[in-house]
Amino acid sequence: MAQGWKCSGLSWSADGPVLRWDGGRQSALTRGKRVAFGVAEGGVRTCVGARGHACPARAAVSGRSTGARCEECARLDRAHSVAADTLTDDPRPYRVYLAWFGPGMVKVGITAHQRGSARLLEQGAVCFSWLGTGPLMAARRTEELLRAALSVPDRIPYGAKRAVRSALPGSAGERAAELAGLHARAVALGGWPDSLERAPYRPVDHVEIFGLAALPAALGEVSELVAGGSVGGRLRAAAGPDLHLETEGGEVVVLDTRLMTGWELVPAAGVDISVPVREFKEAVGVQDGLF
Repeated sequence: MAQGWKCSGLSWSADGPVLRWDGGRQSALTRGKRVAFGVAEGGVRTCVGARGHACPARAAVSGRSTGARCEECARLDRAHSVAADTLTDDPRPYRVYLAWFGPGMVKVGITAHQRGSARLLEQGAVCFSWLGTGPLMAARRTEELLRAALSVPDRIPYGAKRAVRSALPGSAGERAAELAGLHARAVALGGWPDSLERAPYRPVDHVEIFGLAALPAALGEVSELVAGGSVGGRLRAAAGPDLHLETEGGEVVVLDTRLMTGWELVPAAGVDISVPVREFKEAVGVQDGLF
């Protein structure tokens, strides 16, 4: 019987994306690498738990869920969360940023200073610039100020990000043009908290690390994994949690790696994609590792 693996998510560093597995193993995801795995026959996707603790009920969760948590574990995971505004006394410094994902898609957000640009890589930001650094609540107030004054959101749907990755402007300057204008408007605003130190405009571009240059338009995206199904393809690009995989037939399909968590995955070789794929409306021994 093939050895089973449990994926614990995709993480980013300056060296690129890495898939993490329960037990501490990692798989570096280099462009051109063959990514192939199957879902165990008869398998059921189970809740991944919350805040480092296993789900006590080992509850079954939907194959379409990107969180892979039952209702109770999802509630616990968001407790004391900066994103959910339930954590207000974190003493660490925070950074405010503007991030660009494609034409007309700019968001404002905050991230802990110690995380560097990891949050931007995890979100699939094509380019970004810091706006300032300060205490958590000052950063949060600044984020709210900019959302209201600049009419920019704090979230961009992943579907919208995926739809434009193969049609981005060709130069870093073009990609950062919207950021430059919004950054200038942001720093000219009054009402910034005194405790937040403003940052100069210095755009950072992620097209090269993501592999988005000359990226073919994707046929569609994996909507869910299913027991007995398989995924296989050559890695063309990775952005945020998404892998753009080229199949044997030359088509590109996007896999959100968050759909992998909670399943028992097994090695597979020479497979294409036999799990449900949602097409885009427009063209856009004991192994050392699973692959």
